[in-house]
Amino acid sequence: VELVESGGGLVQPGGSLRLSCAASGFIFSTYRMRWHRQTPGKERELVATISSTGIITTYADSTKGRFTISRDNAKNTVYLQMNYLKPEDTAVYYCNVQIYYTDYWGQGTQVTVSS
Repeated sequence: VELVESGGGLVQPGGSLRLSCAASGFIFSTYRMRWHRQTPGKERELVATISSTGIITTYADSTKGRFTISRDNAKNTVYLQMNYLKPEDTAVYYCNVQIYYTDYWGQGTQVTVSS
């Protein structure tokens, strides 16, 4: 199983970024996918979840209305569109899949929101 995140960077408050996570090594279209984030000294936080078909999505209260999770099963890729970014969104963002009760993580991509 391999998960590779990309798309992070430095953005001003109010700006947007789109993160991507390319997956391989498993049947992507049959698994729920998640985005998490983590800042130093804090626990990893679940940001958004998307069902295997993409029909059902859920979000942390802190990101509702600003973030959108989506997926392209033909490309084995899950996305996180982040709009109206705030300084408190600064974190390393990770995509995650749980397969047979084992969690797999990518290496993460840094998002920094600062003027």
